[in-house]
Amino acid sequence: MFRDRDEAAIRLAERLKAYRGKNPLILAIPRGAVPMAKIIADKLAGELDVVLVRKLRAPNQPELAIGSVNESGWMYQSDYAELYGADSAYIESEKRLQMDTLRQRRAQYTPVRAPIDPAGRIVIVIDDGLATGATMISALHGLRARRPAKLICAVPVSPPDTLLKMADLADEVVCLEAPAVFQAVGQFYRHFPQVDDEEVIELLRKN
Repeated sequence: MFRDRDEAAIRLAERLKAYRGKNPLILAIPRGAVPMAKIIADKLAGELDVVLVRKLRAPNQPELAIGSVNESGWMYQSDYAELYGADSAYIESEKRLQMDTLRQRRAQYTPVRAPIDPAGRIVIVIDDGLATGATMISALHGLRARRPAKLICAVPVSPPDTLLKMADLADEVVCLEAPAVFQAVGQFYRHFPQVDDEEVIELLRKN
């Protein structure tokens, strides 16, 4: 469906071109979305930053999100968390662990400045794709509380049911492809390498 994240970003930027020249704030969910958000920010003449959220991992299944948490400590918990053995004690422990990671990443990514204030801004939140949508839910919830003028969720690919969850949280949802058969985000990219912290830091430094 997509050659790589660069192609997906270029296609997303084209769909978002109405915001060019309006100084949009382009917020990436690290790490994979940061190179994409840099391309989109450049094409829309906007500002680049990150919105830090972490998924809560299912017991013994670290790739499966049973919820998420944002920097404020607000937590989203999926309705199937208990089915995977996540009781309240486990979830609280996992939340503390992920909050520690969020603090470490903020110190790494923007050590010399505070996050850019989204208040009154057109804010476009970018991820390289949604599966359960857990991290995007926490990102949008945290940003809404900070009163942006408009809040947009923009992704290349997502299952249709996950997109429906975003509609209640964002003023606009932009998604290039919504296939009915969906296993993982990576299956829709021919080239889908990991993005490391060093690349994220370098891209934010250049901004």
